[in-house]
Amino acid sequence: MIRILLSARLGERKLSQADLSRMTQIRPSTINDIYWEMADRIKLEHLDKICEALGCDLSDLIVRVENRECTVMTKSGTTKKRTE
Repeated sequence: MIRILLSARLGERKLSQADLSRMTQIRPSTINDIYWEMADRIKLEHLDKICEALGCDLSDLIVRVENRECTVMTKSGTTKKRTE
């Protein structure tokens, strides 16, 4: 699973979502979606602007963690969820 650590990075710097929106010229609703990890897609341009504004690397903003649930496709095409 991909985790977005924007809330932690903003908290460390005592910045609000509105502050980041002003700094990057990214719409507040887009920042909100990223902040709450609701975004399915994030433009590379946005990631670059956020990293530049916060003075961080992409690896400080986005990490991959192990999935606790995984989906397995069977030969019949059905899916099964199992917890690891």
